[in-house]
Amino acid sequence: MRLDIHAATVTASIIAIIGALFCVWVGVRAIQAGRKNTFYRIRHEREVYGWRLISLSIVLGICTLILSLFAEPIIYSVYEPTLKPSQTPTITLTPTITLTPTITLTPTITLTPAISNTPTFTPTPYLPLAILEKFESLVTPNPDAVFSPLQFSDRTANGQAVNPKTLFLIPVGHIYAVFSYNNMTPNSQWTALWFHQGELVFFETKPWDGVEGGWGYTDWDPAPEDWKPGDYQVQIFVGEVFKVESKFTVQGDPLTPDSTTSPAQTLTSTPQPSTTRTP
Repeated sequence: MRLDIHAATVTASIIAIIGALFCVWVGVRAIQAGRKNTFYRIRHEREVYGWRLISLSIVLGICTLILSLFAEPIIYSVYEPTLKPSQTPTITLTPTITLTPTITLTPTITLTPAISNTPTFTPTPYLPLAILEKFESLVTPNPDAVFSPLQFSDRTANGQAVNPKTLFLIPVGHIYAVFSYNNMTPNSQWTALWFHQGELVFFETKPWDGVEGGWGYTDWDPAPEDWKPGDYQVQIFVGEVFKVESKFTVQGDPLTPDSTTSPAQTLTSTPQPSTTRTP
């Protein structure tokens, strides 16, 4: 490693500054230690030693000033500096042409769907306040109660749906939504909501009159003209907790109160037990 004149003068100045600071620090500590000593001779020697170090630091500060201001010019007056060629590239490659696009394609038409598929009811089903006010049971429902998906039919046998389906043709008549269940607490409140195109058309809420597990159903038997074509949803709640939802579809032309059906379209109802919904 070669040390040039400038680096040597800077290094010497730094060493002188460090020496001056060290002398000041040691001198001040010596003076302070001497003043605490009770013996005059030792105190005097300590103070004299401290002031000498402070004087030396002043000398080093003057040397630092001289080195930084005059040392380098004096040395250059004796030793002429040698010029070294700078390593600079002679040719610099600079791009002369920058390709800039002159035409920016900006979309002028934003395609907006004409029909927005908006759900007709909230993704998380909930009980309306008017139905909550009709609760009668004081029994706490079992949070572990479970229900199977609903099966829709116009007839039941032994508590189960006969020929369940999800598509009905007008006239519809009496519809049963049959399910299996488990872990139900007797006399706990349960609720069934029937929706048509997202609008509540029928509900029932009452204390559970069945047993802990088995088969049950919720049913709706409106006037024939009350059945409208479209999608129907049935939701089951235990207490205020949503359990299951299933859907079915009704197709055909809606009936009017004056409409009459042919004998072939007359439905024969099968008596169902009225004491309980679970055989």
